[in-house]
Amino acid sequence: MGPRTCLWTYAYMMAVVLLIGAVTGASPKKPVPVPFGKNYVPTWAFDHIKYFDGSSHIQLSLDKYTGTGFQSKGSYLFGHFSMRIKMVPGDSAGTVTAFYLASQNNGHDEIDFEFLGNRTGHPYILQTNVFTGGKGDREQRIYLWFDPTKDFHSYAVLWNLYQIVFFVDEIPIRVFKNSKDLGVRFPFNQPMKIYSSLWNADDWATRGGLEKTDWSKAPFVAAYKDFHIDGCQSSVNAKYCATRGKHWWDQKNYRDLDDYQWRRLRWVRRKFTIYNYCTDRKRFPVMPRECKRDRDA
Repeated sequence: MGPRTCLWTYAYMMAVVLLIGAVTGASPKKPVPVPFGKNYVPTWAFDHIKYFDGSSHIQLSLDKYTGTGFQSKGSYLFGHFSMRIKMVPGDSAGTVTAFYLASQNNGHDEIDFEFLGNRTGHPYILQTNVFTGGKGDREQRIYLWFDPTKDFHSYAVLWNLYQIVFFVDEIPIRVFKNSKDLGVRFPFNQPMKIYSSLWNADDWATRGGLEKTDWSKAPFVAAYKDFHIDGCQSSVNAKYCATRGKHWWDQKNYRDLDDYQWRRLRWVRRKFTIYNYCTDRKRFPVMPRECKRDRDA
């Protein structure tokens, strides 16, 4: 092997190392699935939740009388939260399956996944939103690149002092950076609980409320498993995380997306975006200040 070949081999190996580092450097750690009852409790319509395999797998059901939901036992100030969900199959128009974090006070903070049902043969829409100090109006909507009713898929939030990242099957679909220096509020001092629910929202969910829920198709059923929480558990009134800096999601690698993740996020935005508040000049004649930092414009 000559000097030129050795040099090329070394350069190639270094490129591979750098590429691997870019791919994995800021990827969330693999979730640890635990049974539903370890971290969660039902919140309403207890008889509309069914448990399987020692509560490692549950189903929520919606009929014309009620939906149902659950919440975490604890409140958290930052962390990584995920669950695997299989959405309502068939004609799900008018239904919403929600997975979100929210604080319990006036001027609340909230981080939302909302899965909007549709008529048979038409795709689900995933809407995300971020509320800070009671103010939302930061909706983004995408189509998914798979049918979320056919199998379980992972939906996750990584939230630290620097950013909020929404993941679908470990692919970032949205980032909301801390832009406090730009005068934009960021959730940092209000602990949140994790919630999920299945409910009827046919006044707005599908085509702006034009498509109503077909109750002859009820009950509508969404399935859940792999209930993962890795967060800084705090009292509702806590203003900071007592163990800040000691969690993996609080380390330097997780202050930003890596290059590979930004490329995946650009792919989602380019291929699957339906609506982005950052580009809506009717609602926002002046682009919201956080959009440029989030690379939404």
